[in-house]
Amino acid sequence: MKQAGAGALWLRKLAGPFLSLAMLCLALWALHKLASEVSYHQVARFVHGLPDWRIALAVILTALSYVAMTLYDWFGVDSIGKRLPRAQVSFISFLSYAFSNTLGMALLISGSIRYRFYIQAGLSTAEVAKVVLYCTLSFWLGLCTLTGVTLLVVPVPATLPFAELRLPIGAVLTALSLAWIAGSVLVRRPLRIWRWPVSLPTPRNALRQVVVGTVDWGLAAAVLYLLMPNEVDTGFGHFLAIFALGQIAGLISHVPGGLGVFEAVMLAGYGATGNEGLEPQILGALAAYRLIYYFLPLCAATLMVLLREVRGLRSKSLLAPWFTGLLPPFFAGLTLVSGAVLVFSGATNAIPDRMAILRNVLPLPVLEVSHFLSSVVGMLLLILARGLQRRLDAAYVLTLVLLVVGAVLSLLKGIDYEEATLLSLLALGLAPAHQLFYRRASLFSTNFSVGWIIAILAVLGCASWLVIFSYKHVEYSSNLWWEFSFLHGGAPRALRALVGAAAAGLLFALATLIRPAPPKLHLPDEAELTKALPLIKHYSSAQAHLALMGDKTLLFDADDSAFIMYDVEGRSWIAMGDPVGNTDDARRELVWTFRELCERAGGWPLFYQVRPEDLDLYLEVGMNLLKIGEEARVKLDEFNLDGKSKKVLRNTVNKLTREGLRLEIVPVEAVPALLPRLKQISDAWMRDKRVREKGFSLGTFEPRYLSRTPMAVIWQGEEPVAFANLFLTDSKEEASLDLMRHVPDSTSGIMDFMFIQLMQWAKQEGYRWFNLGMAPLSGLQNRRTATLWSRFGAMIFGRGERFYNFRGLYRYKDKFDPEWEPRYLAVPANIALPVALTNLASLISGGLSGMVRR
Repeated sequence: MKQAGAGALWLRKLAGPFLSLAMLCLALWALHKLASEVSYHQVARFVHGLPDWRIALAVILTALSYVAMTLYDWFGVDSIGKRLPRAQVSFISFLSYAFSNTLGMALLISGSIRYRFYIQAGLSTAEVAKVVLYCTLSFWLGLCTLTGVTLLVVPVPATLPFAELRLPIGAVLTALSLAWIAGSVLVRRPLRIWRWPVSLPTPRNALRQVVVGTVDWGLAAAVLYLLMPNEVDTGFGHFLAIFALGQIAGLISHVPGGLGVFEAVMLAGYGATGNEGLEPQILGALAAYRLIYYFLPLCAATLMVLLREVRGLRSKSLLAPWFTGLLPPFFAGLTLVSGAVLVFSGATNAIPDRMAILRNVLPLPVLEVSHFLSSVVGMLLLILARGLQRRLDAAYVLTLVLLVVGAVLSLLKGIDYEEATLLSLLALGLAPAHQLFYRRASLFSTNFSVGWIIAILAVLGCASWLVIFSYKHVEYSSNLWWEFSFLHGGAPRALRALVGAAAAGLLFALATLIRPAPPKLHLPDEAELTKALPLIKHYSSAQAHLALMGDKTLLFDADDSAFIMYDVEGRSWIAMGDPVGNTDDARRELVWTFRELCERAGGWPLFYQVRPEDLDLYLEVGMNLLKIGEEARVKLDEFNLDGKSKKVLRNTVNKLTREGLRLEIVPVEAVPALLPRLKQISDAWMRDKRVREKGFSLGTFEPRYLSRTPMAVIWQGEEPVAFANLFLTDSKEEASLDLMRHVPDSTSGIMDFMFIQLMQWAKQEGYRWFNLGMAPLSGLQNRRTATLWSRFGAMIFGRGERFYNFRGLYRYKDKFDPEWEPRYLAVPANIALPVALTNLASLISGGLSGMVRR
């Protein structure tokens, strides 16, 4: 069953990327068939022949379209009753659309950008989600309205695909928008979709969504219409119908920017309207449209982010954690685009006029080597982009070097100053950001996700198609590989460059495959525990002593300055607490290392009971956080038994003291001799409670473990009646206890007596905090806007007494007046959470049987 579940999970993860790749391949095949008689020179000639006034007007319309897009966010923020500066909202909106339009995955990319910026602006997570939903609905409502009305009004040719369904499709799409507006007028109460109440917008907001979305799509269509050749002009209505259908096909395909899919639909649509033979002009218009509507805004957004970073270097306050956390994936995305540009450039012919200039100033071997190496550099940038996303120091240095080298090679291979400018700007922006790439891990140990591998393969596939398309009229011969010429060597250079790029990727893949296998899991030996002990003693949290149980694998960093303790249950690799160590860089690197170790093994990394001050360690690697309860910590310098609220505790201490109970702190060296007597107490306690030993996050009565820590013993006369092993930090930051047991027929209140005596002793010894441990599921909210997990946990906390005394445990610890601190479970995205939680419970309970037995 586990294997079947794992297989289904992998299938779901692979389905999306492979579907996008399949759609891209299908679109490239369709383009190849539709443009079988088109040459690259014909397309280039049309693009270079476009009048300047058309290009300038297309740029203006593009700017107006992006201005219209900012209205999505303006009205979205207004719809939730918030007021933010218009300039700030416009900046956020422009960045999100400039990147998502070009890179695809609009909801993921634009949603992530909006989340980062709007959270910093003061919006809550729920409010950001509402703004993203408002913008997404506006986007689709506009497209539905424009497409629906166009199909109803414009009589498209019968030879168009699905032309016979024009009226039904148009009616349905138009009805969706009308129903949205009508619903906002007629429906006043929230609708319940499954379990969630959904409120429709006000009529004003609904009308805004439809109007703004329609204007945005109309302006986008006008940009391409302006660039289309006059020979295919059959009216804006006919063009709009084909454009809208092409955009819908591109969005459904999930191919970045609808690349290839949109072009194939446009070619098919105009071919069906009797415009055969005009494919070169149509493809030229589409190429110019891509440059103006997609690439120019992307460059502008890049410059805006780079300028913001430069300003941040002058005023460190601007470089807030949310912004610096956004920069590494931002640079990774730009590096991926730059690598693709170099690979695509190597697959096409250089501009003849520029080649004529190079012929007079550059030796032919320099040109040939530069063309070949530029594609190799492009492939290496595609690979290094993943390293930048993982914040690797080596990836940063190599990327910076290759960007400069790529800019020089671009000039040498064909005076491609556009590419050189792009690479140079990225290098200038990346240069001052070295502190963001701090990890010392090897590039070959970096895990490449399926989506990332498919993205690289897609770039290679598109480059191969470009070679075929650009030189389709050149007859293939084995002699092509050895032809070298300034003006007539484009095809041989493209073939050699494509093979060079593919070879670079293949060699890296082989080097990654033959890297040493990850180490097998093993329990720590005495040497490892001895190595971990100083780190445990100097760590701020006393819970790090759980590593001394020896039941968890210890993962040390390269310098042995930090470690993670973890165990494996099913597919879940569960780390107990935060990384232990006093060096932040080492602890951060260990989180990355642990996650990559899990990914290579096909496991899920989980961090159990992590603290608020370390949440950035897990957010940085893309993990989600679930609140699992609160930990009770008593501030010892404020702890006393004075006052009316402490009367019961005060009476308990006085009563048990009169009965002859006293506390003794037994040092480590004296513990082994005492263990046989304490074992009798432990066995009797377990028989009385009818429980079994737990594990992982709780100690067990194991002599080797208990002999490593001091012991608190309650004596009554000469007999021990209760005990607990102590966790004490050398910094005196925190004291705590773990295994705590007493004789079954002991005096009532003996545990209260032990806690109070221990806290008073720790206060005299100069400790700052006493840790009473966690109260599971406390502090979770059962509110309408809370997450499903929070509402479920709050329900179990309030009504789950038959399973575990959650509320009673919280009340018991709360009587000591602790400060409650939240504790979290860090989990990766797209995890099968119920399975992972079952694995965690099984690990703590000592097996699946322990989950159903006490």
